[in-house]
Amino acid sequence: MAWRTIDKCDGSKDAGSVLLDHPFKLWSKIIDTVRCGGKRLKKKSESNNTYNLQQPGSDKLSELLKQPECWENEEEVKMKEETLEDLKRVAKKLQQQSSSEVVLEGAREVRRLAKKDYQARTTLALLGVIPPLVALLDAEDPTSHSQIAALYALLNLAIANDANKAAIVRAGALHKMLKLIQSPNGSSNQAVAEAVVANYLGLSALDSNKRIIGSSGSIQVLVRTLKDFDETSSYQAKQDSLRALYNLSISPLNVFPMLETDLIPFALSKLGDMDTSERMLSILSNVVAIAEGRKAISNVPDAFPTLIDVLNWTDSPVCQEKASYILMVMAHRSYGDRQVMIEAGLVSALLELTLLGSTLAQKRASRILECLRVDKGKQVSGNSGGGLGATLSAPLCGPSSSAMNPGNQLNESDEDDEMISQERKAVKQLVQQSLQNNMKKMVKRANLPHDFVPSDHFKSLASSSTSKSLPF
Repeated sequence: MAWRTIDKCDGSKDAGSVLLDHPFKLWSKIIDTVRCGGKRLKKKSESNNTYNLQQPGSDKLSELLKQPECWENEEEVKMKEETLEDLKRVAKKLQQQSSSEVVLEGAREVRRLAKKDYQARTTLALLGVIPPLVALLDAEDPTSHSQIAALYALLNLAIANDANKAAIVRAGALHKMLKLIQSPNGSSNQAVAEAVVANYLGLSALDSNKRIIGSSGSIQVLVRTLKDFDETSSYQAKQDSLRALYNLSISPLNVFPMLETDLIPFALSKLGDMDTSERMLSILSNVVAIAEGRKAISNVPDAFPTLIDVLNWTDSPVCQEKASYILMVMAHRSYGDRQVMIEAGLVSALLELTLLGSTLAQKRASRILECLRVDKGKQVSGNSGGGLGATLSAPLCGPSSSAMNPGNQLNESDEDDEMISQERKAVKQLVQQSLQNNMKKMVKRANLPHDFVPSDHFKSLASSSTSKSLPF
C-alpha cells in the first residue's frame, strides 16, 4: 500500500514532507545518506587529532533517524529522539582520540548498548563506531583494558547483523586481532585471547568472511586454543574455537590450511569425549569432501577402528549418522580404504547399525554394504575366470587325469555352478554368524537373561538370508 505525503504525524512533529512509497523507504534513505557522506570521517588538522563528522551528511542522517513513523505517537517519537541522542553521544566519545579515558568509556558503552538491542547495533554502525573501535585495538595499554573493551564491543555489534560482520572485517580487524593474540614472546593476555576467539566465532558465521579468515592465519590460532597443551584456555574458549573451526571448514578452500595443522589427528583422538565428539565429526564430514582430506584421515593410525567404534554409540544417533557419512564417502572413493575398513570390523558394525540405527544411519549403512557387496561380486567373478583359465591351459602342461578318463570329466559349467554354490553356502554361514553375534550384543545391551532364546521369526530371517545381503 502506498503512503501519501505526510507533513504532520499525529499533529506533533514536522515529518519533513518525506514521501514514503512503502514503510521501509525511510531506511533506504538512511543508507543512501550514509553512502553520500554521512559515514565519512576526516581529521580537522594535523595538530588536532580529533575526528569530526562532515556536518551536512551528519545533519541529514540525524534528521532521517529522527523521522517519526505515521503510527507513532508523541511519546514514542520523543523516546526515539532521546535514544538517538544517547547513541550519538556515545559515538562522539569514540572520536575523542585526545582522551583515552573517554574513548575507553565509549567502547564500554557500545558494548552495553549493542548487547541486546538489534536496532542499537544498526544505528551505532551507521554513526561510524566500527572504525574507531578497530583502531582502539592498536592502543598502547599495558592493562589491555582498551583492547578487551573494543573486542567485546565489536563482538556485540556483530550479533545477528551480517552487515556489521562484513564491515568489521573490511575495517581490518582480523590482522589486528591476530597481532594481539600472537605476542613476540609467544604468550598473550588470556582475556584478550579469549575475546579474539569469540570474535572469530561470530565473524566466521558469515559466508563471505570464511575465506578471508581462513587465509589470515587464524586457523592455526584456533587449533592451538582448541588443543590447549599448556592448559591455559578456558572451557568456553575451547568450545568457541571448535565452533569457529567448524564454520570455517564449510568453505572447501579452508580445508587446505587446516591440513597444515594437526587438527585431523587431534579430532580423531578426541572422539569419545561427548562434549566435543559431535562437532569434531562435523568438521571431519566437511574435510572428507576433499581428496587431500580423505588422504589425511586414512593416514592417521587407527582412524577407521575409531570411526567404526562410533557406529556402536546407540545413545548418540547424530554421531552415528556423521561417522557413517564419513565412512560412506571414503568407502565410495577408495578400494584400499574399503579393505582396511573390512579388516577393522566394519561389516558387523554396519549390520548392527541397520537394525538399531536411526533412519538416516540405516540408509548410509546400507549404501556402504552395497558398495562392499559389489567388490565381493567382482572378486567372485575374477576367481571364476581364473578357474576357467586354469582348466583351458591344463593340457599345455601335460595330460591330466580327466584327459586320461574322459568319462569322468566334468562340464565347465557344472564346475562354475559348484563354485557358486560353495560361495553361497559360505556367505549364508557368514551372515548367520554375524546375525547371531549381533543378537548377543543386543541381548547384552538390553540386560536380558543370558539364556534368552531368539524368536522363531528372527531365526527365519537368518536362515532366509541370501547373497543380496552380502556385505563383503
